This record gives sequence, C-alpha cells and structure tokens, in this order.
Amino acid sequence: MTEFTWKYTGQAPIKVRTFIMSYGITRTLLKKIKYHGGQTLVNGEAALVNRKLQTGDTVKVVLPPEPENDHVSVSNVPIEIVHEDDNFLVVNKPYGVASVPAHNHVDSLVNRVKGYYQRQGYANQKIHIVTRLDKDTSGLVIFAKHHFAHSVLDKQLKDRTIQKTYLAIVAGRISTSHFEIYLPIGRANDSFVKRQVIESGKMSVTEAWPVCRLAKQTLLRVRLHTGRTHQIRVHMAAVGHPLIGDWLYNQDDHSMTRQALHCAELTFYDPFAGRSLHCQAALPEDMQWYLNLHKL
Repeated sequence: MTEFTWKYTGQAPIKVRTFIMSYGITRTLLKKIKYHGGQTLVNGEAALVNRKLQTGDTVKVVLPPEPENDHVSVSNVPIEIVHEDDNFLVVNKPYGVASVPAHNHVDSLVNRVKGYYQRQGYANQKIHIVTRLDKDTSGLVIFAKHHFAHSVLDKQLKDRTIQKTYLAIVAGRISTSHFEIYLPIGRANDSFVKRQVIESGKMSVTEAWPVCRLAKQTLLRVRLHTGRTHQIRVHMAAVGHPLIGDWLYNQDDHSMTRQALHCAELTFYDPFAGRSLHCQAALPEDMQWYLNLHKL
C-alpha cells in the first residue's frame, strides 16, 4: 500500500485534516481514504481527521487501494521512459499515437502504460494521465502513479505552474528574436475538432523564440501560458505562420506527414521529494530530418 508520513512541527494545535490538506490531499481523496480502505494515523494509532495535532506528532496517511481501469485494454508496445519514481512517470510519446484510448485508437499511450505497469507487476495499476498531447504531436506526457500524486499535479495545472516548452517548425522566416501572442480561442462553428481565434473565445497566451531560421521556415521554442486545445497550432496560423504539415490549419502544406510540434521540456514541482523536476526529450527524427533538408 502507498503511504506518506509527516511530522507536525508547528506550535499551535491544528486539525489533522488541515495539516494533511496543506500537503495536497484533497477533500475528494479524504473521502476515499475514509470510505474505501485507507487510513489516517497519529503516532501509530488510527485517528479522525478532526483530531487536534500537538507539536511533534507524526501523521501517517495510507492511501486506499485503487481499482484498475478495467475498460482499458493492455498494449505491450514499449514506452520511452524519461523519468520514473514512486509517484510519477514521464513518457516521451511518439507522433501518431493518441494520448488516451478511443473507439478508433485502441493502442494509445494509456494502453501502453497499462501494459508497462502489468509487466513491472506494480500493485497499483490504475492509470492516471495528467497531461495530454494531440495524436500527431510528439513529446513529454506526465502520468501520476496514484490518486494523491494526480491531485497534486491537477492543482499545479490549474495554477499554471507546470511549465511546458515545445519545439515547432512554422512556415515563414521570422526575424524577431521574441514575440508573444494574446488572442482568444474558441470552437470553430463548422467543426467539432477545429478551433479558431474568435472574440467569444477564452483569452490565450503563447510566447515564442526563434531557435533556427531556414530559408522559408523557422524552428521556434514555444511556451504556453494557457492550455487551450490546439493553442500553438491556432495562434501560429492566426499570425500567418502555420505549423509545417498541419492538416487542419495549414492544409496546403504536405511536406511533413504530421504537424511539426514536439513537447520538448516539462518542469513541475515534486512535493514528495521537495524539489522541481525538469524533463527533456530530444527533437524527433522526422523534425530533425526536415530541418536538415531545408537548411540554408
């Protein structure tokens, strides 16, 4: 079973609930601990969460067992692991693979991670995907290994403290050294999938720096400050520099078989280790091949 132990060093009495929620335990998880086989202990004895802690008390939280995702089938295609510990798994997703299963994607990254968990014999085989990428975007995806880790990262996503940096090849030679795009994004009226810059949409912020200039294209380093669907693809198309190979927003370009977009860096805070985690994934072969082919 997964368990966590903390020592209370404060001076004033404090409720167990308040203390453990300060570490990221949510109300939802508290209910699961109480009703689904978890435990909260103070100095080794079972305790209610409204008990008052005194200086020096030790609190242990035992997470309840998690039922696996029964509807998720197993894929034994190997995954490329960038980082793994007891709480988090970061995987480099290849393009052409959906992040989550759907009726037309039965070999998604989630299926592959489930297969990996089974081969490793992990006690907890519930799959918690935290960040996602479009099917034809490659790069880093975070998985949490239990409900607590998922709750912690969900809050970081909402607080926008998870930093994601992408590499994108766009049409046109961009001369400026840095730019920001502030444009609202909403669903396109004529498509369930497509998004567009629209006044009624949600304000979205994209920041970018040219890394390499080709004759008629530019490799950009892109950072998202909001997390809208297709944000980089929509914003770059809106300013006249659509992504190379983007079948949805750059339909006349067929020089790559997918949009030239790769999640290259991820930084998030690991509260269990008390430090930031920084992960990197090198530019994939197809994007590197395109750069080499079009170098000046």
